[in-house]
Amino acid sequence: MNPNAGPVRHAPRRQFCSTAASLAAAALCGLQRGGADGAAPGRALPHFRPRASRVIYLCQSGAPSQLDLFDPKPITHQYAGQELPASIRGDQRLTTMTASQKSFPVTPSLFRFAQHGASGAWVSELLPHLAKVVDELCFVHSLHTEAINHDPAITFMQTGSQQAGRPSLGAWVSYGLGSDNRDLPDFVALVSSTVRTGQPLYSRLWGSGFLPTRHQGVQFRGQGDPVLHLSNPAGMSALLRGAILGDINTLNRIKLRELGDPEIATRIAQYELAYRMQSSVPELTDLSSEPPHVVEAYGPESQIRGSYAANCLLGRRLLERGVRFVQLFHRGWDQHQNLPRDIRRQCLATDQPTAALIRDLKQRGLLEDTLVVWGGEFGRTVYCQGAATRDNYGRDHHPRCFTGFLAGGGVQSGLTHGKTDDFSYNITTNPVPVHDLNATILHCLGIDHLRHTFLFQGRHHRLTDVHGKVVKHLLR
Repeated sequence: MNPNAGPVRHAPRRQFCSTAASLAAAALCGLQRGGADGAAPGRALPHFRPRASRVIYLCQSGAPSQLDLFDPKPITHQYAGQELPASIRGDQRLTTMTASQKSFPVTPSLFRFAQHGASGAWVSELLPHLAKVVDELCFVHSLHTEAINHDPAITFMQTGSQQAGRPSLGAWVSYGLGSDNRDLPDFVALVSSTVRTGQPLYSRLWGSGFLPTRHQGVQFRGQGDPVLHLSNPAGMSALLRGAILGDINTLNRIKLRELGDPEIATRIAQYELAYRMQSSVPELTDLSSEPPHVVEAYGPESQIRGSYAANCLLGRRLLERGVRFVQLFHRGWDQHQNLPRDIRRQCLATDQPTAALIRDLKQRGLLEDTLVVWGGEFGRTVYCQGAATRDNYGRDHHPRCFTGFLAGGGVQSGLTHGKTDDFSYNITTNPVPVHDLNATILHCLGIDHLRHTFLFQGRHHRLTDVHGKVVKHLLR
């Protein structure tokens, strides 16, 4: 329960007759100003001066191997092919894919590492573009999670719970802060449509859960209309569609006055937003207006609609126009076999556009108050799944430690936080659980994760549940 909230009294919806008009007006006012329509009285947001005004979250679905990208372990070459010491593995829970293995041979990374920038951050040869911007990044080598399988793990990262149904991080941000652009959603999700393999991505990962539905992410598609039903049906003019919308919302407002149901207010606002998006979205998604040198910086795939590179460029355009939270989802990092081949492909698709996005934001003066988040749902094991050769191996899921990074909006640049043991198997210093990461993201936006709650089924819920603390060492 929220200790700052007063007594909560409940009444059936249809008992609000005498106050329905004022409730409707308050709901619509909150929608128009982009406020937190479900916030408790007196909970003004942001809670304190924010460092970041917006977020772009680069979700790498499938779990990138920290051992092959950011966390070099030279000693593994001495142990190559030998059994991982029992003292290291301990009582680690195993997936069904390796639980029946009789041995767990140490498998060194095939790729070379080097230190880069003034910060001396270690980066694999697979990421030459990111290596050039490491002094803008804040690496966290000590992330860890409670889940060992993909769906509960990515659900946990995005919602703070392994079980489906909770609001996503972006929805919590929308609920608290709204948007700076009345013609675009608060929260936009972009899924790489050029990747056909990998773990499935469900819309609940950008859903609103039990929050008002206006806070769910709007997915921009890589094929057809950027947003479903954006174009007018055949034979319908924009004028006619606007008139129909006006009539529908007139009926909705009558119902809102009768019932005082905030979901009706949401419906009104979303219909009106959808109508305005018919004008704002086509211009937004037309990347042909970008100068050639910008398109070139994001790489050749930036001209392929729905690619990760094009989505990075589109994400920057969304941020420029006042969208509060943009989330990219890119699949294909689940490399149980053929990791050297497949991770090369993933890095080729994501390295250049990620680095270009960071540079682009900085050149435009946006990085200072834009928080960039990069990461997957867990890490990868030092031992091989199945048979291995020097040039071909695979790695299983590893929740005990993995690497992500932040940039911009209130975090320290050129920092490496946390350490793992000689096998990148256990955290040795400064562990950062998922709830702490999410608490820190909210903190950068001026939101106290302990106070940012929503009353549902008699309990004040929050993104971090009953856990989480801000990792102050990461902050400027």
